[in-house]
Amino acid sequence: MESSSRTLVCSVLFLDIVEYSKKPVADQLHLKQAFNQVLAHSLDSVPARDRIILDTGDGAAVTFMGDPEDALFAAMGVRDASGALPVRLGVNLGPVRLVKDLNGQMNIIGDGINVAQRIMSFSTPGQLLVSRSFYEVVSCLSRDYLKLFRHEGSRTDKHVRDHEVYSVVGGAPDTRRVSQAASQVTQARIRTWMAGHGPLGLARTALLAAPVLFFAMVGGAFAVSSMFDSKPKSLPPVTAAQAGTVPAPAVVAPGAARADTAPAAEEKKLVASVDKKPAQRARGKLELAITPWGNVYIDGVKRGVSPPLATIDVPAGKHTIVVKNPSSPPHVEQIVVKGGETVKIRHKFR
Repeated sequence: MESSSRTLVCSVLFLDIVEYSKKPVADQLHLKQAFNQVLAHSLDSVPARDRIILDTGDGAAVTFMGDPEDALFAAMGVRDASGALPVRLGVNLGPVRLVKDLNGQMNIIGDGINVAQRIMSFSTPGQLLVSRSFYEVVSCLSRDYLKLFRHEGSRTDKHVRDHEVYSVVGGAPDTRRVSQAASQVTQARIRTWMAGHGPLGLARTALLAAPVLFFAMVGGAFAVSSMFDSKPKSLPPVTAAQAGTVPAPAVVAPGAARADTAPAAEEKKLVASVDKKPAQRARGKLELAITPWGNVYIDGVKRGVSPPLATIDVPAGKHTIVVKNPSSPPHVEQIVVKGGETVKIRHKFR
């Protein structure tokens, strides 16, 4: 992250405590401690490497480097857990740049964080507003997410710049977290079942291990049996009488010799054909650089939104790439990907 010198498109959550500066110092300290606890709890599920937190005194600005959904869930978590704490929130998706401040710590600058602060300034205590850019990206990820937003119209900031804003209403029908919770419940039920006892008081783990041990023993017995069966049998001894009457070796005709070796040759071909494995199809990669964002389709199949999507593995061969943004005509490219090759797709919507 520190080595990055390019502009990134990130989700930024800006939030503050309403009328914080008008409070006595003792009240400010109490409000800020409660605010920090609520924010920290809402960010527990976001890895530290995927976020940068800036303390603004009366609030904070959080930049999310990964999934835009993380910003939505964290903002809704703060809004729902703030209770009597007068917090207002704004989320924006836009360009930011990573820089180091005077203390050598990572800082965020750019229009993305400035617009997030403007969006927050339009909200009332307990209200969560998002910009149009953030709404357009998140709402297309799931039908459930589309139902969360309500258009609030246009707002003008102090710099006479217009912003389309959307409020986030209701609870979060979090499909992703619901699936994670279901997986955790299923795993817990499996562990509980394994820890119990079955018939005759035997542990279920032992009952599961018994069939495996049985088949392993049967397989070992067959292996030993086949080893003894393949041992060459000894020939009976030749008596002196038989030794005197042994005929001379017969001369084998050339045609007969070829007939004897033919089955061996056919057997080698059969073994070679069985051992030969089908070759795996070569694969390549697509490297995406889409500004400000776009839905990516490969051969008619949607693969995601870029950014944050940066690379995609594809089979070698010809492909049709379509990048769509509602504000501009779609971008279409015909490409040929070779095995182990990386093809760059760069486009800027105007």
